[in-house]
Amino acid sequence: MAMETAPMQLDALGASAGGLDEFRLTSRHDVMGLLKRLLDAAALLHLNTAEGAVYTTTLWTLDAASGALGLAADSHSPALQRVLESEDITVVGYLDNIKVQFDLQGLVLVHGTLSSALRAPLPRCIFRFQRRNSFRVRPLARGAPTVSLPHPMIPDMQLTLRLLDVSVGGCALLLPADVPAIEPGVRINGVDITLDADTRVRAALVIHHVSAVGSDTGAVRLGCEFAGLSGEAVRSLQLFIDQVEKRRRVLSL
Repeated sequence: MAMETAPMQLDALGASAGGLDEFRLTSRHDVMGLLKRLLDAAALLHLNTAEGAVYTTTLWTLDAASGALGLAADSHSPALQRVLESEDITVVGYLDNIKVQFDLQGLVLVHGTLSSALRAPLPRCIFRFQRRNSFRVRPLARGAPTVSLPHPMIPDMQLTLRLLDVSVGGCALLLPADVPAIEPGVRINGVDITLDADTRVRAALVIHHVSAVGSDTGAVRLGCEFAGLSGEAVRSLQLFIDQVEKRRRVLSL
């Protein structure tokens, strides 16, 4: 659960070089629109502190005129008290497969006649990321991505395998019937992933699952986890996934 509620490490995605511009919403209209979706969906929001405290709540109100938001609060919660003691609070929530993340400044607990609430200024920006390790896309047929890697049992054998689907956390590869088997648990270093003409990523792969594809082809599907990804590689994967989804939506219209 901790990995689901923990904030994305922005530095690892190249924040210092402006590499997060594609994921950052800064206009008041966009920020309010996304917050309104969180409010309407009653989405769970996880308030994370730099000290490791987490308090889970929901959006209660949005006040555009005063530039503030309200969150439901249990004033007797020890976890909430620890969050209120921190000056560094990052909120994480989900809308379908989108991870939403923003910082809260000036969070205070307000006591009413019948209940209490949290109040804070509206965030100046919000980040949107595809949900790591869960949201996979199947590349479009044209220019299908490939993965080049050495066979772990036969180092002199170089393979170029078709990539079936991909997420930021891993991918699935098609191993043809005429290629020697690859066993689960193996780590393969020096893997080159060509997503399209402009996007190439280098990583290590850990093979987690091997399953048959069809009943008589003899081919198998390798379920793989990425390891050793650089921040730039993670960013490239996120952008590729976003672009595939956008193209797929256009084609479905």
